[in-house]
Amino acid sequence: MKIAVISPSPAHLDSICGALSAQGHAASRFEGGKSRVREIAEREAPELMLVDGICCDPAELAQVEHVTTHLPHIAVVLLCSTTSPDFLIHSMRAGVREVLPSPVAPSALLAAVERVQAKRSGAAARRQGQVLAFMPCKGGSGATFLATNLAWQLAQSRSVLLVDLNLQFGDALSFVHDGRPAATLADACKDIGRLDATLLAACTVKVAPNFGLLPAPDDLGQAVQVKPEHVDALLSVALAQYDFVLLDLPRSLDPLAIQALDRATRIFLVMQSGLPDLRHATKLLDAFRTIGYGPDRTELIVNRFGKSGEIGLDQVQRALGAVRLHTVPNAWREVHAAINHGEPLAQAAKSNPVVRRLAELALALSPRPDAGPGLLDRLLRRA
Repeated sequence: MKIAVISPSPAHLDSICGALSAQGHAASRFEGGKSRVREIAEREAPELMLVDGICCDPAELAQVEHVTTHLPHIAVVLLCSTTSPDFLIHSMRAGVREVLPSPVAPSALLAAVERVQAKRSGAAARRQGQVLAFMPCKGGSGATFLATNLAWQLAQSRSVLLVDLNLQFGDALSFVHDGRPAATLADACKDIGRLDATLLAACTVKVAPNFGLLPAPDDLGQAVQVKPEHVDALLSVALAQYDFVLLDLPRSLDPLAIQALDRATRIFLVMQSGLPDLRHATKLLDAFRTIGYGPDRTELIVNRFGKSGEIGLDQVQRALGAVRLHTVPNAWREVHAAINHGEPLAQAAKSNPVVRRLAELALALSPRPDAGPGLLDRLLRRA
């Protein structure tokens, strides 16, 4: 674990860093006091900060509270020579993980570090973020609309990030938000080695309380700077912060798209029930099988589907073979109006059949654990 140790005492620094290094921790020492806490946290981005010398005065906790509030992934443990009950209470309110005596015994120090490490590992294990990728089979299929509006539905109960990977002509943000972004995917990837949860959050547009969107670059020159390895690193950070990460992809199988698809839990190809869409869907499915994306990961969404159309669902299924199909009904006028207003369809037309269908898909992707038994289940139990 990466640990930063701050103390005004060189002797204490020697003792603490020696004990940590002996156990394989990457411990960096910094001589100084409370005034260096924020600076070191922002520059070094450690997983744990051991701060020695803050004692008794709650006013000294201001910088510590700034770190725990703005950089919540950093755990802070204080080492104090004297404490009081009031100081301990203020420390906990400031987000401090533990308060240990100073000088600290190596056994007590290592036990505290192990507790922090166990809590971090447990949090990582509990969070199993899913990557859902959306790709159109043909231009105008509606993949961006479905990705953005499904993200909105998922965000009603889960934390969601949508990443617009249509680097040259992406406009996913305009489907659910009418403002201009302060930053884009290119900004998040400029210094990918320093990308963390805080930087990622700063680059996203907050569409809703649980829904962040990372827009595609505005400038084509910036778009070419985004590399496949950047996408992989970004997804690693995002999956530790969000329950669902949705990818809006162009119809392309270049190295960047393949890198993103490799991380996808489920891949949704979006089409309409027309002959050109069927031909393109067949080609993409053949390409996916060659790459190694089997039917367990690949699904088709037939958008703007109507039962009275010339090509029925049975014909689509026969043409495409063993692939799972979903349908989204046709409500072109309401969908078009919502897109033109830059707002989710659910805000403009809650009872729209497209909204209901997307809500069903969201519930299938993320079942509510507190949902009670259905009416049929209750009746059968009574019988």
